[in-house]
Amino acid sequence: MGMAKIKKGDTVVILSGKDKGKTGEVTQSLPKDGKVVVAGVNVITRHRKPSQTNPQGGLERKEAPLHASKVAIADPKSGKPTRVRFETKDGKKVRVAVKSGETISG
Repeated sequence: MGMAKIKKGDTVVILSGKDKGKTGEVTQSLPKDGKVVVAGVNVITRHRKPSQTNPQGGLERKEAPLHASKVAIADPKSGKPTRVRFETKDGKKVRVAVKSGETISG
């Protein structure tokens, strides 16, 4: 998998798991693990013991990375999941939504 198909700031649709069907924005891409972090999706709750930085302790909610194969780029036209292919336009490599042929910004 050469260039990453999914980048930070992309809107993606979750294809599987408990958040299936949700859409969200990619806040972090971890290409070497093949994972992405999507805002508001796959939120896990960590029980934190009280510590000096956080004397209250309590529940820390944070997004856990999802495997990149579980998400698909949302088509800019329809918002539905689509595959992505690369095309060269004006000498630039751009990502194109397979379903609608729309160029995906970024």
